[in-house]
Amino acid sequence: MMLSAVGRRERSGSHMVFGMLVAIIAIAVIAEAAAPAPPVQDGLKYPPAHKGGQVDDYHGVKIADPYRWLENTDAPESREWIEAQNRVTADFLAGVPERRLIREQLTRLWDYEKVGLPTKKAGKYFLFRNTGLKNQSVLYVADRLTSPPRVLLDPNTMSTDGTVAVNQVAISPNAKLLAYAIAEAGSDWIRWQVRDVITGKDLLDTVRWSKASGASWTNDCGGFFYSRYAEPKAGEALLSRNQGHMLYYHKLGTPQEQDVLIFERKDQPEWYIHG
Repeated sequence: MMLSAVGRRERSGSHMVFGMLVAIIAIAVIAEAAAPAPPVQDGLKYPPAHKGGQVDDYHGVKIADPYRWLENTDAPESREWIEAQNRVTADFLAGVPERRLIREQLTRLWDYEKVGLPTKKAGKYFLFRNTGLKNQSVLYVADRLTSPPRVLLDPNTMSTDGTVAVNQVAISPNAKLLAYAIAEAGSDWIRWQVRDVITGKDLLDTVRWSKASGASWTNDCGGFFYSRYAEPKAGEALLSRNQGHMLYYHKLGTPQEQDVLIFERKDQPEWYIHG
């Protein structure tokens, strides 16, 4: 009987504590909901976004979508609104007194040499290296371990603002050719080019609309397999949904229009296809 009574008292005490916690949380939620919104930072004047008259009728139910016009990111009025928003942000950040100190500290921390893992192919050695503060690492090649490496591919020369990056590289089995994928401004779309390792010059081959892809050379070095999507409609490259990943083969010296479709899964449009 004593054990049973003790158990009842413990359960009763637990219920009281739980009830008090629920009451405290409820009061906090109500107080937060009733509290006035924090004031907007003095001096920040956000550009107005006008409301359009777009109304969609879904089975008799009309739904207003006044900001539909902003979905066209390349329209002049959209670009004007986006740039005005960016100016608000840039002006505010420029006035933060700690920003200069943070930039200086980060610069000191990042200013050290970075060397990637070397790859050996047909007696040659390939590696990425960054002397410290370059926006993009540089690909070097050496004919042997004892010879000094030379620059094979420097993405920093491909744009003035350092936003062009080498996304993937694939060295041919004879180490005479380099297939490399370029990504611009952080886009997931990549463009494949082919560079002669000896001369450092690019061939005429260009492969577009590739994404989530590497390159796999054939043993005769006559071409490579890659993955791609169908070419999007004009103006929708960064907006449209990607479905239907496909594996293609590109033969060197031929235009992309002649590339051969190797494999696809139309019944699985969300799958990635790799060679």
